[in-house]
Amino acid sequence: MKIDFFKYQGAGNDFVIIDNRNNFFPKDDYKLIQACCDRKFGIGADGLMLLENDAQTDFKMVYYNADGKPGSMCGNGGRCIVAFAKSLGIFKATTKFMALGEIYQATMQGDQVSLKMIDIDAIEVYDKHVFLDTGSPHHVSFVENLSEFNVVDHGRKIRYGAPYNETGTNVNFVEKLNDNTFSVRTYERGVENETLSCGTGVTAVALASYHLNKTSEKTIHIETLGGKLKIEFEKEQNVYKNIILSGPATLVFQGTIDMKL
Repeated sequence: MKIDFFKYQGAGNDFVIIDNRNNFFPKDDYKLIQACCDRKFGIGADGLMLLENDAQTDFKMVYYNADGKPGSMCGNGGRCIVAFAKSLGIFKATTKFMALGEIYQATMQGDQVSLKMIDIDAIEVYDKHVFLDTGSPHHVSFVENLSEFNVVDHGRKIRYGAPYNETGTNVNFVEKLNDNTFSVRTYERGVENETLSCGTGVTAVALASYHLNKTSEKTIHIETLGGKLKIEFEKEQNVYKNIILSGPATLVFQGTIDMKL
């Protein structure tokens, strides 16, 4: 059986997206999903997403990491599947979709997709890092000379180390460029490597930077290896609300793949 797929990227975070509104895709075939994401023997991607029907919203997002396993929320993936949904005529300018039991809202203008993230009411501050969950768990550490930093080695040790252990975490390394701009590199759990950007990761970095008084701005610009992203938010008492992740999301190519891969 052959299936049509679409390859999208958001700030260098790339995804295979499949229209599964007819429920034909074998969602428990994790080896197939991993094979599709393989960069040498498959299509190649940081993750795979299925767009499905949903009774409450315009569509449902089902996300798998590159290792073939179901993943937690992916911010850039969310923005990319919004772009895909618009190409299918599911919405015109504003949409709501379901992902992991949460309803997300998004808008799209040109190639720019703005995604409203979940509210955050807990940020754990430690001596050398911050931890918070922006839909996916994120460890945030500030470093110097980020361009020369060994993200994979340090990220892997933290991802598998205490206190995260088997569950693991995504790991973000950050360098401040000016009062409202930060450079970020991320080691992603599930990809088990550095990715060119991470939407939930840059969101975590923006909130952590404000929380640690490294910026007084509530509009934060993030520079990643794959491009630029913007995070806007409000804070009421101890809750971060109306968190908007914005950036480009574009179609790279589309094709057909044999499911016996």
